[in-house]
Amino acid sequence: MSTLDSLNLSRIPAEDEALRAEVRAFLSEAMRDVPAHIRAKSWSGYDPAFSLALGQRGWLGITFPKEYGGGGRSAFARFVLVEEFLNFGAPVGSHWIADRQSGPLILKYGTLTQKQFYLPPICRGESFFCIGMSEPNSGSDLASVKTRAVKTDKGWSLSGQKIWTTNAHHCHYMIALVRTSGDAQDRHKGLSQVIVDLKLPGVTVRPITDLSGDSHFCEVFFDNVQLHDDALIGAEGQGWEQVTAELAFERSGPERLYSSIVLFDQWLAFVRTPQGRTPDAVRLAGKIVSQLAPLRAMSVAITEKLTRGESPVVEAALIKDLGTGVEQLIPAAIADDLFSRETTHIPVELLQTLNYVTQVAPSYSLRGGTRDILRGMIARGLGLR
Repeated sequence: MSTLDSLNLSRIPAEDEALRAEVRAFLSEAMRDVPAHIRAKSWSGYDPAFSLALGQRGWLGITFPKEYGGGGRSAFARFVLVEEFLNFGAPVGSHWIADRQSGPLILKYGTLTQKQFYLPPICRGESFFCIGMSEPNSGSDLASVKTRAVKTDKGWSLSGQKIWTTNAHHCHYMIALVRTSGDAQDRHKGLSQVIVDLKLPGVTVRPITDLSGDSHFCEVFFDNVQLHDDALIGAEGQGWEQVTAELAFERSGPERLYSSIVLFDQWLAFVRTPQGRTPDAVRLAGKIVSQLAPLRAMSVAITEKLTRGESPVVEAALIKDLGTGVEQLIPAAIADDLFSRETTHIPVELLQTLNYVTQVAPSYSLRGGTRDILRGMIARGLGLR
């Protein structure tokens, strides 16, 4: 019996692990000439041509049923793909949300017509989605959303505002959490989800430039946007249950471990050189790896739960909270190491990558839920509150 078996750890099945060699070969060629400080923007990297190339290889919607254009594979297959995409710093921002959570949400709660319409172009890398959750003055308190969809004789009339909407200016659709009855004091009651075509009259998208100079966050305004009846996804008033299930997809995968991995790899390459190797650097590398390894094992275990049709909301919150801590540790600790050295022979590309990751790292503990919200969920899951 292997050590892995004796510990009863989840493992990626051999048929899914076999994907890795093919994906690495493709990415080695595709990313060969892309500098590290650009690859570090993997999450926000908008490249429709790259998304089309992945779709042609069957690497988008790989967990969707084949009748909707998907691969009919398990969540483990997607885990392997995402892990490799992030390790190479591939530009996944265009298709990212559609593949990760919007598609699975439609698959779980959508009508047959919605599945047939939305899922095949996601799998082909032709249709991009964004998430309409956060609102001004609401922080991470999703239950306080005020954007409202009012029933009309033709469908729904949507008015309100969303903020921090990643890549909205490049996306075709948004799945928005809105209030269809009651008011903000009703909290979880009266919330629903609607699919919004971002080309409709009354939709205004304004990119927000961040500290790093990127503009992937956006404000989105809805001014009496007219939606058809079939814009509603799932049951009216069931939005809170649906959005919670959606967030489990967002919080549980490798993307909650590897946001800083391109920087870490660049730094490791420097530490392996004679001028870069120091006892302190070797100890730091061990510290980071010793935190990443068990978190990856936990992420694989959550993936196993997803393959069984479970919704590991609390476990996903735990991975997201702990993973964010490591992701933010990496740039801070590497900066301490590099700037404590006397040498001036630090590679410029490493410093450029460090500069970018340091600027964006504070956002890691905001996206997908703040630490306070996540720890509240974990505490409730453990029966502590």
